[in-house]
Amino acid sequence: MVPTRVRMLGVALLAALPASTAGAQSPADFYKGKTVELDVGYSVGGAYDLYARTIGRYLGRHIPGNPTVIVKNMEGGGSLRLANWLYRVAPKDGSVLATIGRGTGFDPILGQQGAQFDGTKFTWIGSANNEVSVCVSWNATSGITRFEDLLTKEITVGGTSMSADTDQFARVVDGVFGAKMRIVSGYPGGNNVVLAMERGEIQGRCGWSWSSVMATHKAWVDEKKITVLVQLALRKHPDLPNVPLVMDLAKTDEQKQILKLIFARQTMGRPYLAPPGIPADRAAALRKAFMDTMVDKDFLADAEKEKLEITPVDGADLQKLVAEVYATPPDIEKKAAALLNGK
Repeated sequence: MVPTRVRMLGVALLAALPASTAGAQSPADFYKGKTVELDVGYSVGGAYDLYARTIGRYLGRHIPGNPTVIVKNMEGGGSLRLANWLYRVAPKDGSVLATIGRGTGFDPILGQQGAQFDGTKFTWIGSANNEVSVCVSWNATSGITRFEDLLTKEITVGGTSMSADTDQFARVVDGVFGAKMRIVSGYPGGNNVVLAMERGEIQGRCGWSWSSVMATHKAWVDEKKITVLVQLALRKHPDLPNVPLVMDLAKTDEQKQILKLIFARQTMGRPYLAPPGIPADRAAALRKAFMDTMVDKDFLADAEKEKLEITPVDGADLQKLVAEVYATPPDIEKKAAALLNGK
C-alpha cells in the first residue's frame, strides 16, 4: 500500500503539471466565464466599428463556453497601431481578437514604415465579407463625374494614414493610371473622412467599401450627392454593373500584376484575426464560431437592419490568401511599394 504522504505528494505534483501533461484544457473550459476582447483598429462610428459591434453581440454564443465579448477601439495609423500591438503585446491565449484594415496585414511586404509583424503568422479567424471598394466624388464641389475626369482634373481626397486603404488605393490609382488625386491624410477614421467631405474640406474619398457606403450613406447615393467613379477589387459588385472595374482598366501585364497584389486584399473585406501562436484547438474553435455567427439567423437579421453586407470567408482561406500574397515576386512588390509610398 502506498503511504498517505506519498499519495498526497503525487496529487500535488500532478496538480502542478501544465495542462498539456495533466490533461489539456478544452476550449469550452478555457472560455467558460471569461471575457473575450474584440479590438477595432478605427474610431467609433465607422463601418469597421459597426461590423465589429454587430458581430460582437452574437459571437460569444458560438464560442465554446460562451464567453462575454466586449468591443474596444484602438485607433491609430489606419489600424497599424492595433496590428503591431496584437502581434507583439496581446495575450496569445485566444482571449483577444481584432479587426484591422483589410490591407494592413500586407504592410510589411509593401514597404510601409512602422509595420512590426509578419502577416503570415497571425491567426486569421475569418472575414465578414468579400469586399468591393470604390472611389467617389462629392458632387457639390468636385466637378468630377467619371473616372476619365481624374486623369485631367485634380481632386482632393481624404485619408486616415499611409497604411490605410483611403491613402493606398488613391496612390495606386494615381501611380498606375496617372490620376490626379491629392490626399489630405490624418483623419482618425473613415467616418471623419466622410464628415470632412460633407463640410467641403475635401472633394472625395478613395478606398471606401461599397458595403460601408450602403450601410452608412445610402441616401447620398439615392440623392446623387456622390458619384461612384471606379470599383477597386478583383471583380465587380452586382450593384454597380456600369461603374468601371480597376482591373479592366489595366493595359499591361505589369499593371495587372500590381493591381492584383494590391486588390487581392478585398477578398478579406472585414478581416478578424488573433495573435500568432494561440493554441490550435482554440484557433479552430474561434474560426468555427465566426462562421457559425455568419449564418446565425438573429445576427443576419441584425446585419440586414444595419445594412451590413455579409459574404463571409473562412479563416483557413484567409490564411492561404495571405501566404500567397506574401509570395508575390519581389520586383512586383517593389514597384507596388513605390506607388504606395508616392515614389
